[in-house]
Amino acid sequence: MSLEFLVATGIGAVTATGIYLILRGRTWPVVIGLSLLGYAVNVFIFAMGRLWLDAAPILGAASQVADPLPQALVLTAIVIGFATTGFVIELALRSRHEAGTDHVDGHEPGGPHERSSQA
Repeated sequence: MSLEFLVATGIGAVTATGIYLILRGRTWPVVIGLSLLGYAVNVFIFAMGRLWLDAAPILGAASQVADPLPQALVLTAIVIGFATTGFVIELALRSRHEAGTDHVDGHEPGGPHERSSQA
């Protein structure tokens, strides 16, 4: 089994889990799902720079050199993702406080709002 297959399988599993959590009806699974999707994208970008073994990180006499651009992109994405996650958590807390529920549309399934619209 190759390293590329393991990385691709791991990225696929994390992406599938993130999508499953995003489709849930509560805010906290949605926040965790968005974070997992961000992690999967970061690993994907990092893997696009090729998976080198024994490659020099700095230009020199080595024949293979690791590409620093994906590493810089992932580092930037981690910082932006952390700030975005903090903002989304604050939005979820505010929504919970104002709506009284943590359901994504602000109404509990089977609650009084849904029952009155079905009658």
